[in-house]
Amino acid sequence: METDLSKFNKEADFAAVAEQLKNCIEKVQTRMQSITENLTNLFTTAITAAFPDITDPPIVIALSGNNPKFGDYQCNSALPLANIYKQLGKKIAPREIAQKIVENVPSHELIEKFEVAGPGFINIFLDKNYATNSLSTIFEYGVRPPSIKKKLKVLVDFSSPNIAKEMHVGHLRSTIIGDSICRLLEFLGHDILRINHVGDWGTQFGMLIAHLQDKFPDYLVKSPPISDLQTFYKESKKRFDEDEEFKKRAYASVVKLQSFDPDHIKAWELICNVSRKEFQKIYDRLDIKLIERGESFYQTRMEQLVKELANDLEEDEGRKVLWGGGTIPLTIVKSDGGFTYDTSDMAAIKHRLHEEKHDWVIYVTDAGQATHFQTLFGCAKKIGVIDEKVHRVDHVGFGVVLGEDKKKFKTRSGDTVRLLDLLDEGLRRALDKLKEKERDKVLTPEELKQAQESVAYGCIKYSDLSHNRNHEYVFSFDKMLEDKGNTAVYLLYAYTRIKSIARTANLTPEKIRELSKTHQITLEHDKEWKLGKVLLRFPDVLLKITKDLCLHHLCEYVYEIATTFTEFYDNCYCIERDSVGDIVNINIGRILLTEATAMVLERCFYILGLKPVSKM
Repeated sequence: METDLSKFNKEADFAAVAEQLKNCIEKVQTRMQSITENLTNLFTTAITAAFPDITDPPIVIALSGNNPKFGDYQCNSALPLANIYKQLGKKIAPREIAQKIVENVPSHELIEKFEVAGPGFINIFLDKNYATNSLSTIFEYGVRPPSIKKKLKVLVDFSSPNIAKEMHVGHLRSTIIGDSICRLLEFLGHDILRINHVGDWGTQFGMLIAHLQDKFPDYLVKSPPISDLQTFYKESKKRFDEDEEFKKRAYASVVKLQSFDPDHIKAWELICNVSRKEFQKIYDRLDIKLIERGESFYQTRMEQLVKELANDLEEDEGRKVLWGGGTIPLTIVKSDGGFTYDTSDMAAIKHRLHEEKHDWVIYVTDAGQATHFQTLFGCAKKIGVIDEKVHRVDHVGFGVVLGEDKKKFKTRSGDTVRLLDLLDEGLRRALDKLKEKERDKVLTPEELKQAQESVAYGCIKYSDLSHNRNHEYVFSFDKMLEDKGNTAVYLLYAYTRIKSIARTANLTPEKIRELSKTHQITLEHDKEWKLGKVLLRFPDVLLKITKDLCLHHLCEYVYEIATTFTEFYDNCYCIERDSVGDIVNINIGRILLTEATAMVLERCFYILGLKPVSKM
């Protein structure tokens, strides 16, 4: 919020400024706060005050586990502090250290009490009034993100298929992971640019253009009817491998294309457009938003880069290479004078950090490219493109997708699995699953279609994201579509069950919001309190993911919400009925807790790219 104070020259105007500032403070206060961050700040203050002679003291905050008698969180700094003093030749018992820390912790609405336990653990008990007030803001303001220290300008490079080739399951992982990272960072308030760095430049285009000129000689005046670009690509590749004359023409076409010859640019655009339409079908179905910026975008920047690096490049068997401190250099200029992926990647990162002024660049590709990105980042640091005090760069690698035979995921004939075929198969199986549960008998055709798409695309995305991205995983529709365990199907069903509770009580969303102003979420029962504490961890989970960019943390959290809710619902009646089934009592505090749970789940689903439905 910006306020131009020069416009205010009356007492009433100053009151307006005060009101704006008050609203601004209230907006910050309506965010769910990070408990871990708050506790870290409180104990940093306490330990610094209690032990001023220790610089950069260890601050160890952790969840206490499942036994409520040990509190909700623990500060476990006393033992490492005792070890530091021991190394300094001073013996202090950890329990004595813990007691002194507790005496110096500032009072805070978050904390009900502390207990020093065992050899020096500090058990922290959260205040239920704080929890109730924090969760109640959801009804007035929605599920809002935690505060971030600084809004960053972030570029996420993901999906990145090659023009004229079909998207396959490897692109699926990059697309799903990249989209979810974008959704998370957008929700937190960062300024995100979603870039699809497609392979649209290089030798294969000379081959494709030469084949296009032969097959459709009138391409400049009549758009060629290329419906199956994959077949077209295979035809041109066969000619390139077998016909020396054609190969020479293909290389000549590359030179003309990279010199921006108008006829070759026209042919290139035609091929790119056919490919782009096929990619878009997949992006539309998976609800993926991207801005295409291919390798071609950097052609003139690559030429400029080579000039700028003249003093940094070394000759190596005709190539010009750039070393960055690792064991492998980047090849900036090939022996024939052409550029490589290394050249375009270096030109791209320079453009992103210095021309576009991004603070943070994230590359989402398979783990096999880890060495390439280590080399790229090393070289970029060496030549001053990356300033570690200013920039953050991450390579988000991921393992390969395996079939149920534990080998690389392929069709029975050994071909790469087409992404469109995979999505169609998901739709078919999701519909079978819904019909097996006789959902087709209770849902309208439109509701059934929404549920089918929610389950099909949700199970594909969630199965990917729920695995640690650094590991390979087995793609199995049978496992994805199970309605038990940590699967999208179980979670989507759990969500619809939660949403049905208020409907059963004849409470509309508007009525619930109205009731939230006169009633409070109840957290008195052990199972109510357990669920409330899980919901309060939402900000911490998101902030944790910003550090390692691993989305499986969020999947584990969503599953914990669902299972903890089941415990609550099995033990705490929200709606009470008499012997004939009529409703005799509605526990409003518990209904509010169920709705808060649904709203947090909805936000988690959104970040994961899932689309829940209220009826399934």
